[in-house]
Amino acid sequence: MLNRIFGFWSKDIGIDLGTANTLVYVRGKGITINEPSIVAVNQKTGKILAIGSEAKKMAGRTPGYIVVSRPLVSGVVSDFEVTEQMLKYFVDKVHQESFSILPRPRVVVGVPSGVTEVEKRAVEDATYNAGAREVYLIEEPMAAAIGSRLPVQEAVANVIVDIGGGTTEVAVISMGGVIASRSLRIAGDKLNEDIVRYLREEKNLLIGESSAENLKIELGSAYPLKEEIEGRVRGRDLVSGLPKEIILASEEIREALHKSTRSIVMAVKDTIEETPPELTADLINRHIFLAGGGALLRGLDRAIAHETKLFVKVVDDPLTAVARGCGFVLENVEQLKSILVSSDKGSYL
Repeated sequence: MLNRIFGFWSKDIGIDLGTANTLVYVRGKGITINEPSIVAVNQKTGKILAIGSEAKKMAGRTPGYIVVSRPLVSGVVSDFEVTEQMLKYFVDKVHQESFSILPRPRVVVGVPSGVTEVEKRAVEDATYNAGAREVYLIEEPMAAAIGSRLPVQEAVANVIVDIGGGTTEVAVISMGGVIASRSLRIAGDKLNEDIVRYLREEKNLLIGESSAENLKIELGSAYPLKEEIEGRVRGRDLVSGLPKEIILASEEIREALHKSTRSIVMAVKDTIEETPPELTADLINRHIFLAGGGALLRGLDRAIAHETKLFVKVVDDPLTAVARGCGFVLENVEQLKSILVSSDKGSYL
């Protein structure tokens, strides 16, 4: 009875706790927060100076004792205390009132499918300490599939590829369960690193992560383009040590990304090969669906289609698919509990 009363008044939330960005879905309102998963900490005092968008503005522009970092690596908690503070910041931002006035929320959190029990517990603990009344975990590919409105509870094969900042999740889903899956720690961040390394080794040019991200968006591709494009990038010349600007072609960035994009494509193929024949037959007339920010990389859908000989489609608004899935589960948690990893910690009332 208390849970029902609190559930009526509290602002229950779904969280896509991503390596690069955190999205928060509020029951009845939709996605209200989309901010970088970044925290700025003063190492001298241990005080957190900024979280989210404000912290991102500080990246690369602070003195040595102020560290701007991500508390999640490859989708899992690497710094428990900072993650807890980041979650509390987002939960408080949703509520705007003290929990002494407003009941604690129920929270659904998306986690990578390959995480260990210890890593799951770390997410649970951080979410409880941030102010949750109940915590439910859902595997990100399942959340992405639900957010993309795939019929995950029907007896048909649904293939979802969720390419985030830290991990790429590939899953074949049927009857509310994962039939076959792969979890790679190759995703958006790794693609940025590939670009930084390529420019350092091939062009003697040192650039930062944000510049690499911009190059990936502007010139990046996983399959030859109908019309190749060019762009400019500025950095530090490793020979002279002075600022330098060069022109890059999309073919060069594709070369830099090739090893990682090939790994993603092969993970999709290997997962499908592990799928039972009855479900594999379903895929002839169905799509492989791509979600997550990495799904926006030019030509990735064509590269996967070329390798698998199947139809591939990028879902609508792929960046928010996991958050939308967490939100849908939140709105229908009683009916969908069977697909969740439920917390065994009980409730805080």
